[in-house]
Amino acid sequence: MPIEIEKISQSLKALSDPKRMLLLDLTRSGIQCNCEFAQLLNTPANLISHHLRILRKAGLVKIERDPKDARWIYYTINLEMYRDLHDNPGIFFDTSRIQPRQLTCGLSVAAK
Repeated sequence: MPIEIEKISQSLKALSDPKRMLLLDLTRSGIQCNCEFAQLLNTPANLISHHLRILRKAGLVKIERDPKDARWIYYTINLEMYRDLHDNPGIFFDTSRIQPRQLTCGLSVAAK
């Protein structure tokens, strides 16, 4: 399984803010609306929207518009990306991947 460093980096960057980590955690309990997040976190809706936009750009949450009134946007966790977020950093930080360094340049190699 190849490690997708760019995808890991984008996900971790999006989650570098505690508020965004909390928002992602809240989406695990099912579909949520911006106003529900704002009420739960006692945070202005425009700030919640900012954080959700970052999570969405990183692919961690998906949106669905209300079929009757498209102004209402509902957020759900992107299960595929959430699984990647779980699996890929574990692979990246797996200590068995660490190999002894083999010098190929420098004075030590030139002296041989």
